[in-house]
Amino acid sequence: MSVRELIVLGTGSQVPTRTRNQNGYFLRWDDQGFLFDPGEGTQRQMQHVGVPASAIDRLCLTHFHGDHCLGVPGIVQRLSLDGVKQPVHAHYPASGRIFFQRLRHASIYHEAANLVEEPISGPGTIAEGDFGTLNVKRLDHAVESFGYQLVEPGGRRMLPELLARFGISGPEIGRLQREGSVNVGPRVVTASQVSVYREGQRFAFVMDTRLCDAVFELAEKADLLVIESTFLSSESTIASRFGHLTAEQAGQVAAESRVRKLVLTHFSQRYDDPERFREEAAHKFDGEIVVAEDLARIPVPSR
Repeated sequence: MSVRELIVLGTGSQVPTRTRNQNGYFLRWDDQGFLFDPGEGTQRQMQHVGVPASAIDRLCLTHFHGDHCLGVPGIVQRLSLDGVKQPVHAHYPASGRIFFQRLRHASIYHEAANLVEEPISGPGTIAEGDFGTLNVKRLDHAVESFGYQLVEPGGRRMLPELLARFGISGPEIGRLQREGSVNVGPRVVTASQVSVYREGQRFAFVMDTRLCDAVFELAEKADLLVIESTFLSSESTIASRFGHLTAEQAGQVAAESRVRKLVLTHFSQRYDDPERFREEAAHKFDGEIVVAEDLARIPVPSR
């Protein structure tokens, strides 16, 4: 059975706390694993939640501030130590290529894994596969930063009552899905006659940024939006100065972009009551809100 879930490895920002590791997010999307922004301690957090290095297919960095990338050396070396067989694609801003090289070769080790670097030079689609398309857009931060959007292609959902009406059952259903039509006696029945269109699922990952058009575009109709909410609105001036969002702004994005489930994360160490972030986001967004906690598992809402 396919599983789509977000496993939270860290929810802090520049300074980790006793309860919050620095960033780290693992998205399990059927048979594909996406590791986003591994900060310090990510390798150990993966041990806690039972995510092996072999589960990683793509390493995705938004930018090169330390709380989003200082876990890269451990992850890269673990790929080789564990003998990971499949190629692991590394996506990161091309402007930070020198930093990725330093992180990749931070210490001596025997490099055996196949780490395929795919630097991002601008917005657009950066990968395609059975999972759908992986898209990026440039955010508004103090350094070049990209947000990610995973989009599954749409399909059709078969309606049992219509299949029965046309006398289609068993292997013929699979053939109809593959080929788009089947012969039932003298009649040709098309998939559109016995099904309805189903939009593919969407996941969005937005880290350090001010409010900008790209944030809304990435979040558009996301089933699951993971978004930084470093500050509360009482410190919106500081948030804007350093290129961050408030919880209320994250709620605004979710509401205007028609998000189904909102995950708030990347909290400043100055706050000790996480419920305040939920309350502020709820001023703008009346959907499901999750205040992320380290080691939490958050399912992608089913269609």
